[in-house]
Amino acid sequence: MLVDDPVKRVDNHTMAASLEARVPFLDHEVVEFAATVPPELKIAEGGKYILKEAARRVIPAEVIDRPKGYFPVPALKYLRGEFLEMAREALSTPAARQRGLFNQKYLDCLLADPEAHITPLRGSKLWQVALLELWLQEHLPT
Repeated sequence: MLVDDPVKRVDNHTMAASLEARVPFLDHEVVEFAATVPPELKIAEGGKYILKEAARRVIPAEVIDRPKGYFPVPALKYLRGEFLEMAREALSTPAARQRGLFNQKYLDCLLADPEAHITPLRGSKLWQVALLELWLQEHLPT
């Protein structure tokens, strides 16, 4: 079914879960051709070289060469007060501990001094982890 209507299905399902996704090239002839392309043509100039070069015939260079965008998690640089407490509670639930997704020793380090652990984009590492755990608690069956 995905081959028949990938954009609509993927778009509907990912938007329903607040996710961003890309629909892969599903035409078997495209996939077969891609398998014959030497790796150096795929990864040249930062990646996707052959795809970008083929697209230049129909897509402006400003679109192809623009910097990659992203959809950041709502940023909090310093986790304090009710947000720190919310993070502590989420990460200390039995479900969070049993899931075993996070390194407990590192979590303890983050919880002990959350302001000392900042991401390269100037956000709280603890906040990032807590948001992931809150999402998992909301969306995974218990």
